[in-house]
Amino acid sequence: MLEVLRRIIQEVNGARSLDAALATMVRRIRKAMRTDVCSFYLYDEALETLVLMETIGLRTHAVGRVMLPLGEGLVGLVAKRREPLNLEDAQAHPRFRYFESTGEERYSSFLGIPIIYQRRMLGVLVVQQADNRRYTDEDEAFLVTMAAQLSGVLAHALATGDLTRPAPDGRQMTFRGVPASPGIAMGEAVVITPPADLNSVPDLIPRDEAFEVARLKEAIDKTREEIGAAGRRLAKRISAQELALFDVYQQMLGESALSREVEKRIREGQWAPGALADVVRRHVQYLERVDDDYLRERAADVRDLGRRVLAHLQRDASATPDAYPDNTVLVGDEISVALLGEVPRGKLKGLISVRGSSTSHVAIVARAMGIPTVLGMMDLPLPRLSGAPVVVDGHRGRLFVRPSAELDKYYATLVEEERELSELLEHEQDLPSVTTDGHEMPLMVNTGLAVDAVTLLKSRISGVGLYRTEVPFMIAQRFPGEQEQTRLYREQLEGFAPLPVVMRTLDIGGDKDLPYFPIDEANPFLGWRGMRVTLDHPEVLIVQLRAMLKASRGLDNLHVLLPMITNVAEVDEALGLLERAIVELGEEGGTVARPRVGAMIEVPATLYQLDALAKRVDFFSVGSNDLTQYLLAVDRNNPRVSDLYDPLHPALLTALDKLSRDARRLERPISLCGELAGDPAGALLLMGMGFAGLSMNAPSLPKVRAAIRRVALGDARTLLAEVMEQDTPEEVRRHLQSRMADWQLAHLLPPEN
Repeated sequence: MLEVLRRIIQEVNGARSLDAALATMVRRIRKAMRTDVCSFYLYDEALETLVLMETIGLRTHAVGRVMLPLGEGLVGLVAKRREPLNLEDAQAHPRFRYFESTGEERYSSFLGIPIIYQRRMLGVLVVQQADNRRYTDEDEAFLVTMAAQLSGVLAHALATGDLTRPAPDGRQMTFRGVPASPGIAMGEAVVITPPADLNSVPDLIPRDEAFEVARLKEAIDKTREEIGAAGRRLAKRISAQELALFDVYQQMLGESALSREVEKRIREGQWAPGALADVVRRHVQYLERVDDDYLRERAADVRDLGRRVLAHLQRDASATPDAYPDNTVLVGDEISVALLGEVPRGKLKGLISVRGSSTSHVAIVARAMGIPTVLGMMDLPLPRLSGAPVVVDGHRGRLFVRPSAELDKYYATLVEEERELSELLEHEQDLPSVTTDGHEMPLMVNTGLAVDAVTLLKSRISGVGLYRTEVPFMIAQRFPGEQEQTRLYREQLEGFAPLPVVMRTLDIGGDKDLPYFPIDEANPFLGWRGMRVTLDHPEVLIVQLRAMLKASRGLDNLHVLLPMITNVAEVDEALGLLERAIVELGEEGGTVARPRVGAMIEVPATLYQLDALAKRVDFFSVGSNDLTQYLLAVDRNNPRVSDLYDPLHPALLTALDKLSRDARRLERPISLCGELAGDPAGALLLMGMGFAGLSMNAPSLPKVRAAIRRVALGDARTLLAEVMEQDTPEEVRRHLQSRMADWQLAHLLPPEN
């Protein structure tokens, strides 16, 4: 049965259209369960109605016409209760409703299963039998499993608009992802195709069919030459059987095989890369479904050949556009920082990516540049987005494709309000961050990019609360040497002197891999990252510490921060390496001052070790993003559970309040860097808790400063007390919005959902 399930899902996923997928689904399920009828009803959430979308066994003219309100009839009952219904005599059930157009009066037995995706009702899957048949537990389990497997396919279809049969002029599509950089962007989607990725080639109509055919033939010839040369190089190193594979490749590239099919597809109206991708995918899907093991293995060969030919096609026609529109929204499977640099300054308005996370390098850069960004959009149909008007909502992690006139007007208003607010706040950005009752709240900036991008902020901040040293490591092709690191750190320290600069030691792992030092783990966020990596590789950490110390000579504004601390032994070991570096540099003829050292509070275990840590370090810095996800056991980069990640969760606020009080008791300054610090309402709560400093991305500074300058410290403490009485994140958020409105500061908050 497991093999049957696998094959059905494979066929549904491989269908060329949604109609074909639904037809395949009901026919294959009917055959597998040996039943008379299989039908699929789609749930329309707005109308609270179920619509018969596909059937085999009922009258086909009923498709699209039979509509059931939620709770009406057996199908409506399944949807309302969200649980299976298994009846031997369906017509005897009090909720049975007869539809003459379907012909279902002939069927006695009924088994209905709800299709649910991430708590959202999508539809109902139904099988029926003419005879009185009690579907077995095995039958029910099979259909439940099938519904669970199909839920993702149907959710994607709903997101892309396939299930709503869009009008010819296109209709609005909505996608959800992980918010990575706040703000709103309106513009034109520019889809970036990654090199040699058959699944990410956009569909384009060729302007010159003859040209497309010619460059296809040229790409195939180059691939044949490439394969021939590889075969000759390996002729004496591999067996004759393995060498024969190169002959198979050559035959598959021949005029009578793949190339002729691709040519035909071009003449049907597809450009060469798209035609190649279509044909290769079709062959691969067929080979993967056959029973013969040898033929199934050939699917990988066909896929490899397709990638080789596509790589040559893409060398001739770059996957990146020659000209970018003035309102470019970059969209891709995975967007690198290098791609950002290709878009002319001022034209890049937003970023959307299928892959990536809120802590990835591109997300860090996007926040620093103030570019609205949403990542982790797993259901994005890249080929259909090129050139489409889009709206990026970086606050809530939404992408609207071909927005309706009403939605377009709404977001245009928000963009204009944001522009006016920025102009209004600009005049006070050089004023001190002081409350109405005279309390100074130091505001710091997070950096990691070129120093010239942030030195303009020097007069507006109290220092650098977090310098991410991993950024230079991530853009290099090897571990940077000591001299190279010293130069980079010196630029930062000199640029902000005499203000303090908190430099975090190398923090890789999780979703921050180095291209030359990959870390492959099943659960990377609970694995080898931060200090766990650098203490295992002291040769890397000692070089970094030496570079930091050398860079700080004569400036003395260096603060060193140790990330991902789990126990005090890690701090002791890191401090031992720091002392060793100081001694070594002294022996080499140049004394250096011992910098202040801090521990990053992001692992929940450290909440209960502050007394021991305070004996060893000079300050604490809370990494609120990681602390939130670890305390709530939520991977913030997973779109399926990202809604559970909430920096306003009462448990987190309680932990932060206790942290601040414990730090004051231990006479250790405590600051916070993370999304909560960059939220005006969150910043007021943190100020009320007694945090000694807040560090954030530069674009967040104006609104946070404005909030602090318009509220008294006493009022912030009262607000904190009121918030701590709330039981849920929703209640906390509503209370904050209410109080901010009372203080006429609602305009500083992101737009409400």
